[in-house]
Amino acid sequence: MKIIPLKEGNFSTNKTKDFTLLTDENFDEIKGIKMSVQPFLVITKNDYILLDAGIGWKNNAGELIILEKLKENNINPEQITKVLLSHLHKDHIEGILKSTDSGFESNFPNAKIYIQKRELDFALQNTGNYSFDLDTLKKIIQLPNINWMQENTGKINNEISFEVTGGHTPFMQVFWINEAGETIFYGADNLPQESYLKYHLAYKSDYDGRKAMELRQLWQQQAEENHWKVLLYHDLEKSILEF
Repeated sequence: MKIIPLKEGNFSTNKTKDFTLLTDENFDEIKGIKMSVQPFLVITKNDYILLDAGIGWKNNAGELIILEKLKENNINPEQITKVLLSHLHKDHIEGILKSTDSGFESNFPNAKIYIQKRELDFALQNTGNYSFDLDTLKKIIQLPNINWMQENTGKINNEISFEVTGGHTPFMQVFWINEAGETIFYGADNLPQESYLKYHLAYKSDYDGRKAMELRQLWQQQAEENHWKVLLYHDLEKSILEF
């Protein structure tokens, strides 16, 4: 398998979930929680798999960074076969859509988009939650290539399995991709940074911080025993941990 990080940048976010791009000049001046936004492309024998879709940040030319990163790796958006969404916070979904003269469409027209239905229901019930961009979300779910997920655990195909774990959000799901004896694990915002493994803390920003903490401890043990490659969506410096 091939893993390609599609990092949009390092950002600071405030209480109302407004994102500011961090630079060398402003890094020490900008307040708020600092994090990267880093979707991943995993290429297997059968699929081009996008794990979450970023915040939709654009470069100076107005092009989405996630599409720019794909182009740098000689990959067309049309090659993406699956978009796996861990949860529906805006910094994980905004890169899916593009505006057109007739409205909007998917940046990845040939990809099935996998969404946990109960996560959608939770998002739609939380209209005052700054983490959700309901306008974008309502457009995404109108796309013709949505695959609604209902189960707590299962397999998408022979290589991809998932589990609804909760933690960061009540119905957040994580993914394993297995091929030729290699295992990639994506814990999304339950395991977004390497530091979360060093300091066993229950974070107040999580829906159920204690559960997320306990899951991290379990996954660390499993990763060490089974030599996983763990993908870090929000780590400022690292993208992959190899155990």
